[in-house]
Amino acid sequence: MPETGSLLAGLECRACCTEVDADRLATSCPTCGGALFATYRTAGLDFARWRRDLASRPATMWRYRELLPVRSTDHVTSLGEGCSPILPLGPVPEAPGISLSLKDDGGLPTGSFKARGMAVAVSRARELGVATMFVPSAGNAGVALAAYGARAGRTVRIYLPEGTPEPMQRACHRYGAGLVTVPGSIREAGAEARRREAGSGAFDMSTLREPYRAEGKKTMGLEIWEQSSEATFPDAIVYPTGGGTGIVGMDRAFRMLRDGGAVDRTPRLYAVQPDGCAPIVRALRAGAARADPWDAPTTIAPGLAVPSPFASERILEAIRASGGGGVTVSDAAIREAVVHLARRHGVSASPEGAAPYAALPGLLREGLVRPGERVLLYNTGSGIPFWTSAD
Repeated sequence: MPETGSLLAGLECRACCTEVDADRLATSCPTCGGALFATYRTAGLDFARWRRDLASRPATMWRYRELLPVRSTDHVTSLGEGCSPILPLGPVPEAPGISLSLKDDGGLPTGSFKARGMAVAVSRARELGVATMFVPSAGNAGVALAAYGARAGRTVRIYLPEGTPEPMQRACHRYGAGLVTVPGSIREAGAEARRREAGSGAFDMSTLREPYRAEGKKTMGLEIWEQSSEATFPDAIVYPTGGGTGIVGMDRAFRMLRDGGAVDRTPRLYAVQPDGCAPIVRALRAGAARADPWDAPTTIAPGLAVPSPFASERILEAIRASGGGGVTVSDAAIREAVVHLARRHGVSASPEGAAPYAALPGLLREGLVRPGERVLLYNTGSGIPFWTSAD
């Protein structure tokens, strides 16, 4: 069986320091219930040589195979995900003096950054013998699991809030997944999923409730590093934050690169959330160790309507360790940003993906980014499923 060369060592809980065997199927920490994260034996990895070697590898995120958890190439489940472009945006009136770029994951398989996490999580679950998987989702994660589950020949069930856009519901059906719609937000969808699936033997692929989706999101940071020179490596990354795995994944990548001597500084990470559902930003402003649940979430960005993100302390830890912070934006500003990205820059962005662009005036006003800095906005998904004839 061909090997990937993965340097996977084990799993650990950063909350209580419990260590878990990576070659046994695991969910959250068996001691405290916190999130588990993969660890790697990187002491012998020469990052400078490794970066040179990457140039000869296929243009997918699996080029980083040593720092991903799948051991056998036979279990890699791929649709060609990764290596999305970084686009310079040029002068933007709302951000004078800022050197702006945008990393565009809207062109990935299934139309969003969720392809990264699900490709790795499904591959590893397949390697560990999982036959059936389920996930509660605001839309994009469900579509991604449905697609990668189909690719892997696995049974998949998706639990979506009733208000999930119709194109996403249809996509789950087309990929052959079982679909259950639930009144309320993703919080209610998650509770119903876990109630129905209790004792079924199906594996829960929810955000940070299994260890490997974060590893797929880690490739976001690895790509930003590989695609940047010392002169273009961003000072700050502005990221739309719902479940927060992307923040955690990028932080893991940048810490690994810094510890390996590949970078001498890491970008500041800024979380953007809508006014109607901002538990992470509220916790940052309050200096809290974890985010309290947000009552009655409302926003036009379904992927950001996450009122109670699991393992929120890890999200907050990542933002604070980077020297970053958080801002909120209105739904009106998100709508305007969707239009500006499309008409000014030719970028199709979902409401979630447009939120960082909408955040620029607030970031400047609060002095969180400054003229002369290099700021990267992260577009997490295509806006095409949201566009209608009325737009």
